[in-house]
Amino acid sequence: MIRVLIADDQAMVREGFSVLLGAQPGIEIAGEAANGREAVERVRELRPDVVLMDVRMPEMNGLEATREIVAGDTGTKVLILTTFDLDEYVYQALRAGASGFLLKDASARQLAEGVRIVAAGEALLAPTVTRRLITTFAEQGGQPRVPAVRQLGELTERETEVLTLIAQGLSNGEIAGRLVVAESTVKTHVGRILVKLGLRDRTQAAIFAYEARLVAPS
Repeated sequence: MIRVLIADDQAMVREGFSVLLGAQPGIEIAGEAANGREAVERVRELRPDVVLMDVRMPEMNGLEATREIVAGDTGTKVLILTTFDLDEYVYQALRAGASGFLLKDASARQLAEGVRIVAAGEALLAPTVTRRLITTFAEQGGQPRVPAVRQLGELTERETEVLTLIAQGLSNGEIAGRLVVAESTVKTHVGRILVKLGLRDRTQAAIFAYEARLVAPS
């Protein structure tokens, strides 16, 4: 069973997600939190597999809570909940270690699928979302991080190609199809990329690619 903690300051939102997810096979609700500080405490207590994290909450926002949860090294994945458009903190939350994000109007199927993807260690970054993140970073006046650019030199040409496709939001299967290789080969490349760059998961790999300007706003 995938155990989920729901963190949102609105009781109706928490209850709604609890009902939707609780009805999905293989998923159970481990608990709820009304603010970021409570979310951090509940993660330490309950050790859920995934936290559905609202961004804007009192006492401690979702960005700060995400950073603390990831730093706590409990193995809990954070899935950011946002409104119809990107919250101003979403890019920062992904940098802090969140594994992706879902819109608050997601269907029960999309919600359950998102939880399963993140629990499995994958990143939940759709291509449309990826483009928005790149644009947001550019609008903030972000400059290529010199250390990131230097680290790119540690990758082989094929690994750099795979990293670029990860940053564009492609799954392992889609990358395999694009490069005409086996999906297992792509997984091997991804693993090597993460080790060489000292990254935790695909989401951090995508953020790294933005910051190194490997992927540029279109």
